[in-house]
Amino acid sequence: MSLKTKIFTATALILCGAALPYSLNLLSPVNAGERKAPSPNPAIDMDGYLKVSKEAAEHRATRRVSEDEFNRMAAESGTIVLDARSAEKYKLMHVKGAVNLSFPDITIESLKKTIPDKDTRILIYCNNNFRNSERAFPSKMPTASLNLSTYIALYNYGYRNVYELAPLIDPKNSKLTFETTEK
Repeated sequence: MSLKTKIFTATALILCGAALPYSLNLLSPVNAGERKAPSPNPAIDMDGYLKVSKEAAEHRATRRVSEDEFNRMAAESGTIVLDARSAEKYKLMHVKGAVNLSFPDITIESLKKTIPDKDTRILIYCNNNFRNSERAFPSKMPTASLNLSTYIALYNYGYRNVYELAPLIDPKNSKLTFETTEK
C-alpha cells in the first residue's frame, strides 16, 4: 500500500471516528441531556394492568376447558361464545353461534351492550386454538395469543364467569360446528 493510500485511509478513519458521536446524536430522538420525564397519563396504568394480569392468570388456571366441555357449555342457555377476532376473520369462519366483539372494540360501553350481566357464562377462543386454517385463524406468537388479552380484559371489567377453549384443534376434524358469514 502506498504512503498516499495509508494517509488517505488514516484520515478517513479519523474523520469517521470524530463524526461518530455527532451521527449517534442525530439518530437518537432526543439528546440524553434534553430528556424530560413524560407527563403522567391517568388513562394508562401499566402497574395496574400487570397486577390485574397476574390475578387473571391465577383465575384462568382452572377455567380452560376441553373441546367436549366447550361444546356442552355452549349449548346451555344463557352462555355466550365470544369471538374477539377482527370482523373480517370472524366472517371467514367462526364457531357457530359465536358473538363477535373485536378486541380493539372491547370497552365499558360495548361490554354493557353485548354482555350486560357480568355473571353471564362466557366462552372464548382465538386464532391459536386452530391449525390448518391460516386464512381464518392466522397463528400468533404464543405470548401474543388473543385468548390471553381477552381473558385479562374481561376479568379487568369484572367478568369472572369466563372459560377458555384449551386445545389446539384442526377445524376439519373438530367436534365444534363452524359457520361463515362471508358473502
